[in-house]
Amino acid sequence: MSTNPALVWYVSYGSNMCADRFTCYLAGGIPLGASRGYPGCRDRRAPLSAITYDLAGGVYFATESTVWGGGRAFYDHDLAGAAAGRAYLITSGQLADVISQEMHRDTSADLDLTTVLATGRVELGPGRYETLLHLGDLGGHPLLTFTAPWRVTDVAWRPPSASYLRVLKAGLREAYGWADHRIGGYLADLPGARDYWTAADIAMLAAPQ
Repeated sequence: MSTNPALVWYVSYGSNMCADRFTCYLAGGIPLGASRGYPGCRDRRAPLSAITYDLAGGVYFATESTVWGGGRAFYDHDLAGAAAGRAYLITSGQLADVISQEMHRDTSADLDLTTVLATGRVELGPGRYETLLHLGDLGGHPLLTFTAPWRVTDVAWRPPSASYLRVLKAGLREAYGWADHRIGGYLADLPGARDYWTAADIAMLAAPQ
């Protein structure tokens, strides 16, 4: 029997840290700098709250984004350090619809969160953002994120595009209030971006347009 909570914290660590970009998943629309749009959730309400949240582990870039070009951001708990994140308090149905849109599927079904809440991890499918993780709880609501089923060492890294980095910069600035040089240093040190992008180059990227 499903024991889905009404509300969950969706913990973002990539482009969804940018509120405008995440709003396109909730209410529908085309993110600035993106090559396609999103239909939105069945429930189009804005998040009830948004907070910064550091994930134990790290972020890396791999595969090829059809939206931004270049590598996508993925999370791996086994990487050293901490990953910058932003948690949104949304309904469990909205989370299901966000994952469906990530995988280019219809937003028509809720998820059964029983297994992930009991075990901490569940693979909903083999897709790049179909592995759901339970990171803990905050204020009586579970903290959930999604990533790929593989580990950072199992896939070839790929540099992110300038368009993607601009959105990541916007999200980090909104969530943490970091200056450009600190954002550049953080992103340039991530696997996939490292040895391709410099901190100075990322710091100079303008806002999404």
